[in-house]
Amino acid sequence: MTVSVRVPASSSNLGSGFDCIGVAIDRWLVATVILEGASISIRRHGKLNAVRVRADQDLFTRGFRAACAAGGVPTAGAIIEADSNIPVGCGLGSSAAAIVAGALLADAALELGLSRAEVLQIGTTIEGHPDNVGPAIHGGALLSVQTATGLASSPLQISPAIELMIAVPPFTNDTKAARAALPHTLPHADAVLAAHRAAALVQGLSTGDGGLLSAALDDVLHVPFRRGKVYGYDAVVAAAKDAGAYGATLSGAGSAILAIAPRDRAPDVGTALLCAWRSQGVTAELIRRPESVSGASVTVTSQTIPVALEQS
Repeated sequence: MTVSVRVPASSSNLGSGFDCIGVAIDRWLVATVILEGASISIRRHGKLNAVRVRADQDLFTRGFRAACAAGGVPTAGAIIEADSNIPVGCGLGSSAAAIVAGALLADAALELGLSRAEVLQIGTTIEGHPDNVGPAIHGGALLSVQTATGLASSPLQISPAIELMIAVPPFTNDTKAARAALPHTLPHADAVLAAHRAAALVQGLSTGDGGLLSAALDDVLHVPFRRGKVYGYDAVVAAAKDAGAYGATLSGAGSAILAIAPRDRAPDVGTALLCAWRSQGVTAELIRRPESVSGASVTVTSQTIPVALEQS
């Protein structure tokens, strides 16, 4: 039996939705597993070729092991083949995609019967926050918050009147360093403003209200402390706004920059993002998000009789 998974990239925060809001992006990680041997072996292709980590820190392995533990079975030996066109270290959820892939491969191959909520909890425990893990599993845009009894998640609507796009530079940003740059405390006035803008983000995405989105993309919780680590950030954001975007902000912790624009202005905004970086000697890639991006899917193929089981 061969099990394969397909997991989307994701962009988190979207400005003021810090650590709780994310959206699936049309870039994909594909992985397969065969249960074999006594240990877990990872074979990487595509944008994963350059990833070098210790075996005990590998995110595919950690997701796989955590799923086995959640299912109450010993960790099985496995060979995982993974290929991805998700940029690594740019704020597009490559880590979350790997964790989700590992967990879903274990769940399907070992017939653990885990729910999507359990996989979300596994990914959140490893990542530390659910903002990328949620959309990687469910697709679309998702709000996930920690409660006293566990994670609560709800899909968010995105108005067809707006378009999200992401400019991805060829350089990375250290996620751990970006999180370490955040202050331990904030003034009460900033906390109040952050709450206002998080609410504006949810409503602005749903209605396409430009005023709400402009406010929501002007974050006070994390972007002010991270923007200086992304070369050209201020110029790229300014260019997006000048071209008609409601605003632009870091995708996750960066280095990629996300912009939200009226749909009829999206082509001009995309061009402006790339030109702004090009003027500073940086050749970036533009990802324009389609209106809908599905979540992770699993296919199980028997060695004798092909059977496709799509689980979204």
